[in-house]
Amino acid sequence: MVTIAAARPGPYAFDISTTALLVIDMQRDFLEPGGFGESLGNDVGQLRRTIAPLAALLAAARAVGLSVVHTREGHLPDLSDCPPAKLSRGAPSRRIGDPGPKGRILVRGEYGHDIIDELRPLPDEPVIDKPGKGAFHATNLDVLLAERGIRSLLVTGVTTEVCVHTTVREANDRGYECLVLADCVGSYFPEFHRVGLDMIAAQGGIFGWVADSAQVRAALPTTPVLQPSS
Repeated sequence: MVTIAAARPGPYAFDISTTALLVIDMQRDFLEPGGFGESLGNDVGQLRRTIAPLAALLAAARAVGLSVVHTREGHLPDLSDCPPAKLSRGAPSRRIGDPGPKGRILVRGEYGHDIIDELRPLPDEPVIDKPGKGAFHATNLDVLLAERGIRSLLVTGVTTEVCVHTTVREANDRGYECLVLADCVGSYFPEFHRVGLDMIAAQGGIFGWVADSAQVRAALPTTPVLQPSS
């Protein structure tokens, strides 16, 4: 077992063989200068601060054989999987499916929809394409995790108060134990980030635990852990 003693609201322990690192929506349109997020007036620097610690955590996770799963938010080119309540959000010409700085906004297969180069998934790392905020809604994530015997999630990605928070709540309802890495999740709005993390750890960890990625990297073993055969 790996124990993160300084986690909030208390120590968090996990077994590498039943834990996955979940990397949520680290996509070009959200994080890169000139992308869709910046075109809305957001400071992408607030999200980009997560890249270096997340890259270090990703390398450490891969080194010990931790399962890694990535997600991308986006829709089919014909938008048939995008409900009207979501499709109508945003200013005209800046809605899902409209032409954006890096291709059609939040459409699968477009340049802006893909994951940033710094965190490029390895060939054997699943990428879950999700049509909603939460990573479990209308995806096979729960099935994939069950097939791998996963019961705990190290949660990273963007944004703290939207896709990360929704996914953690979904995971909690399904019985997963979640540790959210504070320096590996981010929001365009610092206050939303702070309060979002406080909400996760409140009331004795109502949705999960919170810690810094350096604490996890320091606690990981120095050699790969043999995964159980399926």
